[in-house]
Amino acid sequence: MTDLAILIPAAGASRRMRGSDKLLEEVGGEPVLRHIAALAVGTGARVIVTLPASGPLVPARRAVLMGLGLRVVPVPDAHEGMAASLRAGAREIGQAEGLMILLPDMPGIDGRDLARLIAAFEEDPTCPLRATTEDGAEAGHPVILPRRLMQGMAVLTGDRGGRVVLEGEKLRTCALPGRRAVTDLDTPEDWEAWRRRGG
Repeated sequence: MTDLAILIPAAGASRRMRGSDKLLEEVGGEPVLRHIAALAVGTGARVIVTLPASGPLVPARRAVLMGLGLRVVPVPDAHEGMAASLRAGAREIGQAEGLMILLPDMPGIDGRDLARLIAAFEEDPTCPLRATTEDGAEAGHPVILPRRLMQGMAVLTGDRGGRVVLEGEKLRTCALPGRRAVTDLDTPEDWEAWRRRGG
């Protein structure tokens, strides 16, 4: 089995939730952050979760991760955006051959999806892999980056995520059922609509 690390970037400020924390919204009876983190741990990979170094969101997020056997990494510059978490993840990869970026606000992702992505990455661990919608028309998450791209990840800036690192790369894809690869929930309305659809 390919040595893989999974990064869950959970250092965001949840600003679009207007006072509540989207990562504490419930999925299957537990906060979505814990739900996603438990799925990641279940793969057997090393799991890294970034959190803000300080602030009102930190205690509750830390609490829901207790007992899962993962590594929590405080990010002092979390205000910078996604790049701060990606840089932290690149520093923590150790000897892993790849780093999966698993967003914590995608409640449709399940353990079978993660297993499918890991198996697909193992077919060629030198090439980045990206999840898509079932029809392959839209690229989404999770994404798995090979070890050779960590140097580029370590110097990312801003809130563009890992797109800069993927520019010019031959990207392999892995289709996941329905639209779960592109369903991330950022606002109270997003969560309400998802629950109305049976989420």
